[in-house]
Amino acid sequence: MSSRDAILRVLRRAAPPPRPLPEEPAAITWPDPVAQFVETANGIGAPAARVPDLAALDGAIQGLEAWRKARKTVSLVQGAGRSSFDVATAKDPHELEGIDVAVVPGELGVAENGAVWIPGKLLGPHRAIFVIPQHLVLVVPAGAIVNNMQEAYARMTIERPGFGAWVAGPSKTADIEQALVVGAHGPMTCTVFVLG
Repeated sequence: MSSRDAILRVLRRAAPPPRPLPEEPAAITWPDPVAQFVETANGIGAPAARVPDLAALDGAIQGLEAWRKARKTVSLVQGAGRSSFDVATAKDPHELEGIDVAVVPGELGVAENGAVWIPGKLLGPHRAIFVIPQHLVLVVPAGAIVNNMQEAYARMTIERPGFGAWVAGPSKTADIEQALVVGAHGPMTCTVFVLG
């Protein structure tokens, strides 16, 4: 018997007996998931607001200070904001450098944690578009806001092969000396609009 087999045998004998999995806790729900989503997103540093229609969304985007100061903008939401750069013409993701603001559609929003699901199919040719800009604007349909992650996963479809990411607020980390740094790995700000 090899030393590897002897070690594995000792580990198997010392293993604790199997235990049943704990019961799944009751899922959190709210009377108004959209209002809770807006409140939660605001609480995690992502200013959020509900807009009634595309015209109001466009006006709200145009009113953002980051948008007014931006030189290079991209909008993947038809009729909301105007792109000064066409991502479809970029052959290399490095051409996305210098994007000040990107408006990106989300497929789902979760009231429980303020997260927005962004599937790769909504990002166009460059899936890095939501981590490259200095400022990110997410747009989620009001009908796509769910109470909790259980509901979100029940509604999600992930293409195979595929890509997607949950985004909750601006990029942030507190790994270095437990000091919160915003914009460390991506956008410095994240604004969320709930459409409808």
